[in-house]
Amino acid sequence: MISTWVVIVVAVAFANATRSEDPFFLEDDVQPCATVQMSSSVVLMGSPVTAICVIREDCLLVIGQAVRIEWRLDDRFIPSSSAANESARVSEAVISSFNHSRASLTCCIQSSPAQVVAGVEIRAGYPPEAPQNLSCQTNLTANTMTCSWDPGQRETHLPTNYTLYTEIQDSHQNQAYEVPPGVQHFIIPRSDFVLFSNMTIYVKAENDLGEATSAPIILEPISAAKFDPPEILQIQVMPKRYGCLRLRWSLSPNQLWMRNKHMNLEVRLRTADSNQWGELTVFASRLKPSKPLDQCRLRHWTRYFAQIRVRYEQSPWSEWSRSQSGVTLESAPTGRQDSWMKVSGDHMPKQLNIHLFWKPSKQFRANGQNVSYIVSVQKLPGEKGKVCSTRENHCAFQLPGKMKKVYLSAVNAAGRSSPTEVRISKPTDRAAISDITAIPHGDRSLLVQWRSVPTSDLAGFVVEWKPLLKPGLSHIQFEIADKNQSSLVITGSFEPYKPYGISVYPRFKDGIGLPQTANAYLRQKAPSMVPKLQIKRTWNSHVELTWEEIPLDWRNGFIQKYKIFYWNEKGPINIVDAGPEERMVILEHINTVSLYEAFMMVSTSGGSLNGSTIHFQMEPFDTVAVVMIVIATGVGLSLFIIFIVLTCFSKHKRLKGRFWPAVPDPANSSIKRWSSESTEDTYPSWDKEDPIYLSHLSFLDLPMKPSKEEDDLWLNSAEDTSDLGESICGSPFIPGYSGSNSDSVPYATVIFSSPCNSPPPTQPPVYLRSESTQPLLEAEESFSPKCYQNVGSDGMPREQCFFGPCHDCVPKDGPDPVIVWDDFPFLQALAMNEPQND
Repeated sequence: MISTWVVIVVAVAFANATRSEDPFFLEDDVQPCATVQMSSSVVLMGSPVTAICVIREDCLLVIGQAVRIEWRLDDRFIPSSSAANESARVSEAVISSFNHSRASLTCCIQSSPAQVVAGVEIRAGYPPEAPQNLSCQTNLTANTMTCSWDPGQRETHLPTNYTLYTEIQDSHQNQAYEVPPGVQHFIIPRSDFVLFSNMTIYVKAENDLGEATSAPIILEPISAAKFDPPEILQIQVMPKRYGCLRLRWSLSPNQLWMRNKHMNLEVRLRTADSNQWGELTVFASRLKPSKPLDQCRLRHWTRYFAQIRVRYEQSPWSEWSRSQSGVTLESAPTGRQDSWMKVSGDHMPKQLNIHLFWKPSKQFRANGQNVSYIVSVQKLPGEKGKVCSTRENHCAFQLPGKMKKVYLSAVNAAGRSSPTEVRISKPTDRAAISDITAIPHGDRSLLVQWRSVPTSDLAGFVVEWKPLLKPGLSHIQFEIADKNQSSLVITGSFEPYKPYGISVYPRFKDGIGLPQTANAYLRQKAPSMVPKLQIKRTWNSHVELTWEEIPLDWRNGFIQKYKIFYWNEKGPINIVDAGPEERMVILEHINTVSLYEAFMMVSTSGGSLNGSTIHFQMEPFDTVAVVMIVIATGVGLSLFIIFIVLTCFSKHKRLKGRFWPAVPDPANSSIKRWSSESTEDTYPSWDKEDPIYLSHLSFLDLPMKPSKEEDDLWLNSAEDTSDLGESICGSPFIPGYSGSNSDSVPYATVIFSSPCNSPPPTQPPVYLRSESTQPLLEAEESFSPKCYQNVGSDGMPREQCFFGPCHDCVPKDGPDPVIVWDDFPFLQALAMNEPQND
C-alpha cells in the first residue's frame, strides 16, 4: 500500500551537460522527466522503506519506446515490486530494513547504458536521548556560569540541536540559549543570573525523528562557584597542649567579600619524613575565615606540613593552598624499641662481647629532638649500671657472662621513655636455615626467601642486611620475622647497581643459631669496567691469558661469565668462556706465523661490556720451549757427569793402574820387600833351599836357538808388554796377576830355554830387560845413576855395570868383570842355580 505522504525529489543527471541536451527536462526547462515518491527521506534505523518512481509521458527518453524501470541503492540493484505498472511508467521499490545512516535511492530506465531519471537521499538514525548529568559551575573571577551535559550513550546519526533553558525563581526571568550542533556546554553571562537566587535549568535535544528534555536542576549560583585556593596565614603551637596545632587562614584576595559567610574547610597534613599526603584529613563545616582551626591528636614534637581548601555549601572544592609547617610541643619518648643482639664468645665466657642494634617500633614516638639512647643493666634510671649511651642506633659493650638481660631507654630534653627489656641470647652452633635467596621486589624492596628445619624450640628469625660497599655498624638494618614465616619483603634505602649482604639468623629459646647469607642487587646493569688481558706465558701453540678481579663497586651486578674473543687476519672468530670465579684461560691451536687480536666481554644479567683489544703473536721458538730444552740438556749432562764420576770411583784402582802405574824403585827396594803373602809361589824342588817370593815377574819360554821369524815375532811383541807376564805354561805365574791391568808393570822377564817340565838347563838363564814403555821411576833423572853402585864386603863402594854397557865404569879393553851375586841382593833373587846332585 502506497503511503499518502509523498516527497518528490528531482534527481538531475549529467550535471556538466547543457540544459538543452538534458533529457530530464522538457523544452521549457521546468518539468522533470520523472519523480520518486516516498513517505519521508529520514527514517528510523532498521525500519522498512517504500518508494515509487513515476515517469512523465512527455519524457523524451521514453516517447515511442517500451519502458523498463530499475532501482539502485547506491551502487547495488534492488528488486522492483510486482505491483509495479510498467505500462503506466510507474515502478515501486520496497526495502525491508534500511540499515544505512545515509544512502541514495535512484530510479533508472533500462537502456544501454542505463539512464538515471530520478532519485532521493535517505537518512536513517535515532531520536535523541534526554541529556544526562547536567551541571553548572560559577566562576567568580570571570563572572560567568558554565553549564554542561552528556548527550547520552546512543549515537543518533542525525544532526541534533540542543537548547538550554534557565528560569530565575524570584524574578521569573526566563532565557533560552540555542547551542550549535555537536556542542554539549554553554556559558551563561553574569547578567542572566543572580548569585544568591535559585535558578531552574534544563536542556532540550531535538532532531528529525523527535526531541527529549533533561531533568531540571535547581541551584544557587554562589553554591556552584569554585573558589580560588585559600591561604594559610600561620601555624601556631598551642601552649600546654601536647599534639595540637592552631591554623589561621583566609580566602584569596578576590573572594574576601565572602569573609562573613560560612565556609566548609578541609585540612590535610603530613609529617616531615613522609612524602605522601592524606595521613590525616580534617573536615570543618560552616567555618568563617576569621575563625582559626585547632588541630589536635598529633604526634609530639613532630613537624607537620598542612594544606587547606574551601567550598561554599555544596560547591566544588577549591584547589589546595600552598603548604605551611609547624612543630608540636616536645614530650618524653613513648613506646618500645625493636632490638637485635649479636653476642660473641664461648658458651661460658667470663666476659661477653655484645653488639646491640635497635630501631623504633610502630608504637614508638620520639616526641622531641636530640633523642639519645641508654643501655643499662638496671631497670630504674640512673648512672649506676649504665653500659652505653649514644645517639646512634647501635652500641657495643662488654658484660659479665652471668648477665641475662639489659634495658634500653630513649631520652630527650623532656624526659625518658619506659625501658625496653632485651634478653641476652648467646650464640649456638645449631643450624636451622638453608637455601636462602634474595631477589628484587618492586623498585625499592627485596624479597628474601629461605627454608627452615622445624624444631620445637624455634622462636623466630632475624633478617639482617647491610650495604657491602659501606662498612660500619651504623648501616646494618634488621627485621624480626615469625617462626612460621619463610619469606620477608625488606624495604629500605636500597640503591640500584650496589651489592647488599643479607643474612637470616634462627632464634632459639636458648640462643641464636648459625646464619645463612646471600648477596643481592636491587637492579643490575653492565659492569663499569673490563679487566685488562695479560699474556702470562706461551708454549706449543698455546697462550695463557690472565686478568685481575673486577672491584666490587664496579661490577654493577653478579658476574655471570667472561668471554674471550680471539682471531687472526685469516681465520674465524674463536670464543672461550670462563666462569665468574676464574682468572685465566688457555687459547689453543695458535698459529705461530699469524698476528692475533683478542678482547674480553664481561656479562651480568643487566648487560655486557667489551674490553680493549690486545695483539699477540707466537714466536717460532718460544721462551718456554727454549727453557725446556736447556733444562733437559742440563739434566742429561748432569746425569752423564754423575755416571762418569761414579764409574771412576768404582774402578779407581784399575784406572789408576792404567794411567798412573806403580813402578818399583830398584835403588831403594829389594824383591823380597815386594813379595806378598797373597801371591806366594815356590820354585821347583831344585830351589827348595832358598825360596823366592815374586810379585810381578814374567817368564817366557823360548827355544834354544830361535829362528829368524820367531826372533822377529819376539821383537815385535816387545812393543806391547801387557802379555809378558804370562808363564811358559800359558797361564799367569802369579794367581792374582792380571796382565797390563795390574797396579804395576813387569820389571824384568826371565827367559827359559826349555819348558818348565824339562830337565834343568845346562846353561844359566838369560835375563832380558822389560820392553815396557813405562819408565821405571817417576823421580828425576838424578835418582837413577847410570852405574849401579854396590857396597863391597870391605865396606867400600864398588862399581858394577848392569843392563847394558857402562863405558864410564869399566875400561873397554879390560876383561869382563866377575859378578858377585852377594853384592847384588836385588839380582840374587833372579839367580837360577842348577840343582845339586846328591
